[in-house]
Amino acid sequence: MKHILKQIFNRETGMYLLFGVLTTVINYFLFWLVITEFGEGTALLANVAAFVASVAFAYITNKIFVFQSKSWKKEVLIKEICSFSGARVLSFFFEEAGLLLCIHWLKAGRFELWGISGVMLAKILLSFVVVLINYVLSKFLIFKSDKK
Repeated sequence: MKHILKQIFNRETGMYLLFGVLTTVINYFLFWLVITEFGEGTALLANVAAFVASVAFAYITNKIFVFQSKSWKKEVLIKEICSFSGARVLSFFFEEAGLLLCIHWLKAGRFELWGISGVMLAKILLSFVVVLINYVLSKFLIFKSDKK
């Protein structure tokens, strides 16, 4: 059991969680900023803007600090950036579809919990699934071949 816990809770997962939280803060802040300024009707567009900024931050921090990918060769960077962005686009579509479902069909905007709008709550819940998808794709597909 101790061995399993050490495999799950190691430097890599700790760093992934730390930078994942920072990436999420950037994402949520930009999402909140846009819907606050322009209304919840812009939630899907706000999500796109937040996504682009947070993916750029996430790639850099994942490459350097989380998975410690050492190569800065052009061909490695192209492969990593394309794979990383592609994986994030996949999880983004999952999140965007979930937001669409929550906003338009479940009418999440009607709800509020502890002062947090239903739209923001939906984004928070969807984020947990997205983080898990992104970690698995990053660890096993994107940064797997460039280890120390």
